[in-house]
Amino acid sequence: MKKSYLVLETGKTFEGTSFGAEGEIFGEVVFNTSLTGYQEILTDPSYNGQIVVMTYPEIGNYGINSQDLESKKPYLRGFAVKEYWPHPSNWRSDDNLHNFLSKNGVVGIQGIDTRELVKILRTEGSLKGVISTVDSDIESLTRKVKESAGIVGIDLVTEVSCDKKYSWDQGGELWSEKQQEKKYNVIAYDYGIKSNIMRMLDDLGCKLTVVPSKTTADEVLKLNPDGIFLSNGPGDPAAVEYAAKNIKELIGKKPIFGICLGHQIISLALGGKTFKLKFGHRGANQPVKNIQTGKVEITSQNHGFAVDPDSLGDKVEISHINLNDQTVEGLRHKEHPLFCVQYHPEASPGPHDSSYLFSDFIKLMEEFES
Repeated sequence: MKKSYLVLETGKTFEGTSFGAEGEIFGEVVFNTSLTGYQEILTDPSYNGQIVVMTYPEIGNYGINSQDLESKKPYLRGFAVKEYWPHPSNWRSDDNLHNFLSKNGVVGIQGIDTRELVKILRTEGSLKGVISTVDSDIESLTRKVKESAGIVGIDLVTEVSCDKKYSWDQGGELWSEKQQEKKYNVIAYDYGIKSNIMRMLDDLGCKLTVVPSKTTADEVLKLNPDGIFLSNGPGDPAAVEYAAKNIKELIGKKPIFGICLGHQIISLALGGKTFKLKFGHRGANQPVKNIQTGKVEITSQNHGFAVDPDSLGDKVEISHINLNDQTVEGLRHKEHPLFCVQYHPEASPGPHDSSYLFSDFIKLMEEFES
């Protein structure tokens, strides 16, 4: 393993050794508190443009398997861990993490003090950073980080969305009673959609057609869907103006369910505003209160922006709130068949407390049809 450096825009430097691909990459440095699920995190397109730091110290111990990928490849810029474990022990594993990152061009660093790094990010907020195995000049790396682009105002969705529409017909393993008959024609906007979302919709009887992020409202309506789903995705929602414009034209015409970036795009389409969180919510243990039921759900989350509740107007109601910082985690429209959540009810990784939301989408389509 080669010597490697992670340098923040403040000049703070962490020296470690490289694993995965060699090279030099820049991105927003963020942290994830999940204890397991590094493979799903790596292949979540929502991390496009970011260097992900895992707070759990030992990563790689169960390897990589082809069944648990959440997209066709990793889209994150870099990966930082306390200790990389090169000898996986798992009967499902068909590769190790080092090889997986190498083949996909992801630069990794291990052997750094991730606790100190996370404390810095919590105090100062998410920062731009670089991981380099080719430059050991800290002044040079610091200068390049400061000059690198951030993620605010940048459309990162087009880099992860599909190029053309396609059908999805693969189910999952989470539902005991699978509906083989596909009753509902659902159009899913791909802003960086995760595979487990599509598996869960398929298991509930949805005939799923996935369309690119820039698909117009007219093109969607010509497909005559029973419902429209808006996926998760990376970056600044305000930079994806075309998405909010398209969804604004669809509201009220078909049932709509959005998660993560889809939630933010719906809010923008309704005239709301978003803002950047200090260090975001990323992990599988975020407490969210369902205001309608009073129940607390432990949720999987991955986002760096949130919706301003004061910008929403009186036609929507807040359905869920984050119990850590009281930010908006869910909305429902008072007049139209539309609801959305900021977190990931499909989990992967994470708890299944919120999987009922997919069933709520099915009920919404049934009610709209009747």
